[in-house]
Amino acid sequence: MLTIVLLDILLVIVLLILAVPLPFCFGGALLFMSVFGEVSMKSMMLWGFSQMLNPILLASPLFILSGTLMGGSGIAKRLLDFVDVFIGHIKGGLGVVCCFTCAVIGAISGSGFTGVAATGPILIPRMVEQGYPRGYATALLTVSSILGLLIPPSAIMILYGWVTGTSILACFMSTAGPGLLITVNLSILNLYLVRRYNMPLDIDSIETVRQKRKELGSRTINALPALLMPVIILGGIYGGIFTATEAAAVSAAYAIPVGFWIYKGFKKGDFFKLCREAATSSGALMTMILFCLILSQTYVILKVPQALVEFMFSITHNKFILLIMVNIFLFTVGMIVNDGTGMILCAPMLLPLVQELGITPIHFAAIMGVNLAMGGVTPPYASILYLGMRVGKCSFNEILKPTIIFLVFGYLPVILLTTYWAPLSLFIPSLFGLN
Repeated sequence: MLTIVLLDILLVIVLLILAVPLPFCFGGALLFMSVFGEVSMKSMMLWGFSQMLNPILLASPLFILSGTLMGGSGIAKRLLDFVDVFIGHIKGGLGVVCCFTCAVIGAISGSGFTGVAATGPILIPRMVEQGYPRGYATALLTVSSILGLLIPPSAIMILYGWVTGTSILACFMSTAGPGLLITVNLSILNLYLVRRYNMPLDIDSIETVRQKRKELGSRTINALPALLMPVIILGGIYGGIFTATEAAAVSAAYAIPVGFWIYKGFKKGDFFKLCREAATSSGALMTMILFCLILSQTYVILKVPQALVEFMFSITHNKFILLIMVNIFLFTVGMIVNDGTGMILCAPMLLPLVQELGITPIHFAAIMGVNLAMGGVTPPYASILYLGMRVGKCSFNEILKPTIIFLVFGYLPVILLTTYWAPLSLFIPSLFGLN
């Protein structure tokens, strides 16, 4: 039976290489298992549909709707203007503005795409005007946008908590430490790298800084509705006022009056267009989740996780090496499928292995989160990277080198620190008694 499973995994990989849409890839894998496997697909489909009725899963399409509405409401522009007052005047400051704005947007939308879609059209041209190479500016924005997968609330942490039975609130908090550290890392790295570019701070720019400081009050007032979004969402979740699903609904509902009447970012026609885009994305996502969930459960029934544990321990019992292998595996998965798919497929299979190594489910949530997020900007899948290239209007050759630099020096050290130093991901959950 293990041979059948390996052939099934190979089939998925081949279909992905052939650029078959993700739902059809996993649907084909299920069809293969129904023909050659020993699992009743009828019972598995019934089980899958029953799982899809879980209210927790409703958070994903609601966060998609929230992020889509936020992209067209003008919220991102107000956040950029607000942060720009404090650090936009120093050399490389606009890059720091990019990193922190994407982190804040991640705290609103729970998605890596929203940062690119909402801030890219505004921020990339502004950075190019200040002397940033277009490929560099696009790479920084794109890599910063994956903070939306780590800064709570995170859509992939909802999926992890759902498939593993772990507290979703604890999962949210587990990636907060790594996410904030990556934000700081990318900001410092940007300040170091921009020294090679000609971005002089002349008298005109100094006058602009003085003018911005005079406008601090008005910019703060303008940004207040946008700044209240993460306060309401995170405060409501951590304060026990509402669940993650309810927080997603509040986020989407809050974006409507802000976009219509406060920032006037979209009109009635724009609103319905954005809703259709969100509905299309949600439909594709939910179909993919259904097939991934059934396929993952099929592997669990066939005892693939136990076989994986035995195989890994037959190679070595060294915890350090085994965790390196787990990280490489997760990063590879992130390179060929999106983060949600990787989470649903890998979490049930790898959790028994890492628990044998003494890794708690909450700690493993952070390990999976940082690896799959990094895979989202690493080819061949790299959906967030390709979106960034489209928004930034740059070629793959222009964006590749700076992206590799940001990932290797700004991101990879945090992955290793998250893996081998548990307090980075467990300290914040422990403050709330969730460790």
